[in-house]
Amino acid sequence: MAKLRLGLEWFLNPDHVPLLVGLKQGWFADVNIDLELVEPSEHIDAIAQIQDGTLDIAITEPVHLVEDRSNGHPVIGWARFLHTNGGVMYFAGQGIERPKDMLGKRLQYPGAPSALGKAIAQTMIEADGGQFTDDAITSVDNGFFHTNALVENKADCATLVFYNFEVIEARLRGYDAQFFALKDWGIPDFCQLIFITTPELLQQRRQELQAFLKVFRRGIDFIHQQPEAAQAIYNQHTGAYADDAIGQAIYQATVPCFTYDFAMTTDYYDQLQTWMHNTGQISDRLPATAYWTNSLAL
Repeated sequence: MAKLRLGLEWFLNPDHVPLLVGLKQGWFADVNIDLELVEPSEHIDAIAQIQDGTLDIAITEPVHLVEDRSNGHPVIGWARFLHTNGGVMYFAGQGIERPKDMLGKRLQYPGAPSALGKAIAQTMIEADGGQFTDDAITSVDNGFFHTNALVENKADCATLVFYNFEVIEARLRGYDAQFFALKDWGIPDFCQLIFITTPELLQQRRQELQAFLKVFRRGIDFIHQQPEAAQAIYNQHTGAYADDAIGQAIYQATVPCFTYDFAMTTDYYDQLQTWMHNTGQISDRLPATAYWTNSLAL
């Protein structure tokens, strides 16, 4: 069988249920794919591992794809599969009620003080009528442990938070978690998960990637058509238990985020990279066709 090494964007979680279903049901084996799921040591973009051949394909977000391609890395996106609501999380009663209240506050985001977190804060604050300056926020890096950063008073708010994960988690831990969605405050809706690879591998292994997507679609169908069986596969594979209230709530909140539409438009990517260019995250804007193709997604 053909070996296909897939780099996950984070630790194994409900985002990956279609993959687990395909493995458990033997569907990947049926199309001669020996799929290996690789969990990263840190929640980071996998472009380096794809370039050096450690991985064949990887999961990431559109914002990282645009940044990588703008920085000259040979990478291309070829299917999206999950679309959630992302933004800024904060706890009620802590002095934040609207985006411009983030002025003077501590903002948690991975890789702080990187450009993405500042761009999110700037766009939201200015869309709400506030004035953003270089010292408008204090950047805090508590990795991807957003909820812990707020609980432990290391930060006043956190981004980039996924509603189906951190907000659900925080509320079930007993905190009054509130949320500003990116798309409500002038930021392109990039909280989506996509598959990426190199243009060379896309061409060389096109039939294998088509077969991979076919199984993945079948996995999404299974989740909706046989929900109890799908969740049992996830629980068995990850060690989750039915009485884990937080884990099960996150699972249930994630299932509706899977999409049947694997394609993305050039208009979407044009809008995204324009925002990234205007906020200083990338220096060059490229045609969307340079880093995205729908040839496998449709």
